[in-house]
Amino acid sequence: MPMSYRLREATLPVLPPGHEAIRVLHFSDLHLTPNRAVEISDIKSFAALEPDLIISTGDFLAHEAAVPVVLDSLKELLDIPGVFVFGSNDYYAPKPKNPFTYLLKDHGRRVLGELLPVEELRSGLVDRGWKDLNHQRATLKIKESVIEFRGTDDAHLERDDYSKVAGPAAECDLAVGITHAPYLRIIEAMSRDQLDVIFAGHTHGGQVRLPWPGGSKALTTNCDLPNWRARGVSRIAGEPWLNVSAGMGTSPFARIRVASPPEVSLITLESSL
Repeated sequence: MPMSYRLREATLPVLPPGHEAIRVLHFSDLHLTPNRAVEISDIKSFAALEPDLIISTGDFLAHEAAVPVVLDSLKELLDIPGVFVFGSNDYYAPKPKNPFTYLLKDHGRRVLGELLPVEELRSGLVDRGWKDLNHQRATLKIKESVIEFRGTDDAHLERDDYSKVAGPAAECDLAVGITHAPYLRIIEAMSRDQLDVIFAGHTHGGQVRLPWPGGSKALTTNCDLPNWRARGVSRIAGEPWLNVSAGMGTSPFARIRVASPPEVSLITLESSL
């Protein structure tokens, strides 16, 4: 079956001289329900990309019965070293709402559904060896590179408390930050701690984008990240590299993407020289 998602590839020169390249598979915003057969098939195909490391930036769930579906879809990937954080949709089921409200100013009001079995999901991922980075740090050795990770819980629901992981990185070859929603307060805090790379999701790449010279333009990021950074790799002088995944799924009540197809990132970390 041909894949129905876009593979976004990039190379970042962030490893010390002489270190072997590391292939990072970054996915986000699966929003899985038991009946998403095409997306489930796509997720199972990720293993063929042969990554060395998996990073998931949350929103695995969109249904109370989705945890077994998620774990089965990720079965082969769970044999590979991985790290994760959660997004708002891992805690609360989606509810119908006007999708055009995403284009309005965010006043912090959230429409939340029923509680989801997030602890069952957490246990399933951790039991298979993935590192839970929700307000935690972890260190992995991938090939010969020692990578320190730190993460936050979901900023969109204001569950984030970066102070729990703040401070200089321990001795390592690479310092990486992980968060679901790339709010500027988190990017700025990770910048102050001189991290090298940040991975995030949440934006759906804008979900609905307008045709624009050179490609398309996002109308929103659903947070305070500037729209031009809605997907892909970007960098501002003095800050870490940022990769924002446009994600694989959508809310089951707004299954529309315009000029922002489902995607997964394959980011190659390589030697800076």
